[in-house]
Amino acid sequence: MGGIRTAGDLVARMQMTRKMRLPEAKRHVAGKLGVSVTDLSDSTVMRRVREDLDIGLVTGVAGAAKGLEAKARIATLLDVKINCVERLKDKMHVQVD
Repeated sequence: MGGIRTAGDLVARMQMTRKMRLPEAKRHVAGKLGVSVTDLSDSTVMRRVREDLDIGLVTGVAGAAKGLEAKARIATLLDVKINCVERLKDKMHVQVD
């Protein structure tokens, strides 16, 4: 499973933040994305899912979320706290959902 090309970054985030084992993290992410566990490692399927949910892509696409915007969407989608997103919200004194 690759990083941002597929769903490896999302699965790894769940393993680190929620202390999930790999199979459990894959099932959780697949459920949140609305795909099967096997689709998580399919780069074609995941590119479409990432475009639809606007959670970041490998290649830059005009108008697509990048950087903190993509991370904020991921934090909301997976219901996790991402430190840089939390710091940005604190500095801006706004609620990012």
